[in-house]
Amino acid sequence: MGLVVSRVSLRNWRSFAERTMDLSPGLTVLCGPNATGKTNTVEALQLLTAGTSFRHPKTGDLVREGAERARAQARLLGDGRVVDVACEVADGRRRFERNDKPCRPSDLSSTLMSVLFCPDDLSLVKGPARMRREELDAFGSQANAGYRKVVRAYARAIEQRNRLLKEPLPDQGMLDAWDASVALGGATLLHARLALFARLRRHLCTVYETVGGEELEGSYECTLGGGVDDLTRDELQDLFLDRLAELREEELRRGVTLVGPQRDDVSFSIAGRDARAFGSQGQQRSVVLAWKMAEVAIAREVVGEQPLLLLDDVMSELDARRRAAMTRFVEGGIQTVVTTANLDYFPAELLADAEVIGFGD
Repeated sequence: MGLVVSRVSLRNWRSFAERTMDLSPGLTVLCGPNATGKTNTVEALQLLTAGTSFRHPKTGDLVREGAERARAQARLLGDGRVVDVACEVADGRRRFERNDKPCRPSDLSSTLMSVLFCPDDLSLVKGPARMRREELDAFGSQANAGYRKVVRAYARAIEQRNRLLKEPLPDQGMLDAWDASVALGGATLLHARLALFARLRRHLCTVYETVGGEELEGSYECTLGGGVDDLTRDELQDLFLDRLAELREEELRRGVTLVGPQRDDVSFSIAGRDARAFGSQGQQRSVVLAWKMAEVAIAREVVGEQPLLLLDDVMSELDARRRAAMTRFVEGGIQTVVTTANLDYFPAELLADAEVIGFGD
């Protein structure tokens, strides 16, 4: 079965003074009114598995008002192993631990990955390209620590190059140097992202047919041009350098880098029609649902174990058919923590085997 979270403990964490919860190896339902701490619990679980939070909080936001420090910790059990992970917040810093030893945030996902599905994700198809890029890169960073390093290094290179482009009389030699850095980092990131998306697309399109009942196609839209899927990293780097040279005058006028992974996008078509422009809300949400299910499948392949599935208040946003699809998926043996204000969204037979934890009582 692999590792599962058996217990999570929170002290001075956001709204909690102190609370400990025992989780089911199957389904745990956190039930209660809004603003009672359900999402705070999900956030803590994501930090303890992915090393990041979907809320992107300031560090001080994690500490309960009036307290000097906060701590979230979880015990993972499975296959004869016991692993304790923790996040300590104090003095404006986060410190992560695994078995009482300091570790990097990126080390946590190698122990247990997590997949989060929250209401904001429902705009993944119709929202801006940034959302789709960030979703790919956030998942890639969990699956591979090297991916995260590449994302950060490339972001720094783009920031420095854009800063140089904005100068009144930028040094051309410096710009050549940053072209080389951006092309190398961008080609490395693009090569990894294309491989990840190809893997995701295979699962996503298959799952969508079971959820949406239609044929789904996905494509990666690269600002370097078409036909990049089969290029090596070195070939991508050469192509990147050529495009930067072609666009230099325009980029100098506009003060920004116009090509690269930071401007790429992902698109989907349903039965041959663009899902963003012509898909119904239900179709778009089915794509997102399939995307998350595909991430679970890839996480299983990468780590060899089931990830933790976190569903934050999404059942209320799905119609009955898509809730049923999610329920069938949860019944497949993946540890799931779901928040809700209404237990009626869940079949009685599913709740009979679940751990239901009340909030706001």
